Amino acid sequence: MKTTTLSLLVSLAPILCLAQNVTETVKPQTATKATYLVIYRPGAAWLTGKSVMEQPLKEHGKYMLSLYIKGSMKLAGPLTDNAGGAVLLDVSNEAEARAIVANDPAVQSGIFVYEMHPWKLQPWDELAKKAQGAGQQMTPADRPVASPGRPPGG
Repeated sequence: MKTTTLSLLVSLAPILCLAQNVTETVKPQTATKATYLVIYRPGAAWLTGKSVMEQPLKEHGKYMLSLYIKGSMKLAGPLTDNAGGAVLLDVSNEAEARAIVANDPAVQSGIFVYEMHPWKLQPWDELAKKAQGAGQQMTPADRPVASPGRPPGG
């Protein structure tokens, strides 16, 4: 009995190892996302002489929050020069991005008009780690500036 069990385990070992390697290699596919930058500008219904914070944007705010909760909107906020706002969408495709913006209460009411651009975000964290790992030298602009009477970094 022991010999049969042992020989069964020995014969199954290569199959189990192969199955484990296959499971590690094959990753579940995730849907590709597209990133869009939406710039909101004052529209025909913008209250002249009022800051962005004084505009009737309560429903727009609720809508943005719902998009954030859903995962379609990653970042958003008003431009501090009162020129409108910006939104970063992470969606399946351009049609979804256009539908989101078209359904925005601030766009529908004319408070905002918009421009939308597909945006390829760069993996700066990864690039920085690779650059640091490669031992890249700091450029003069990156080096700390010395205070009078003190050495750089001191």
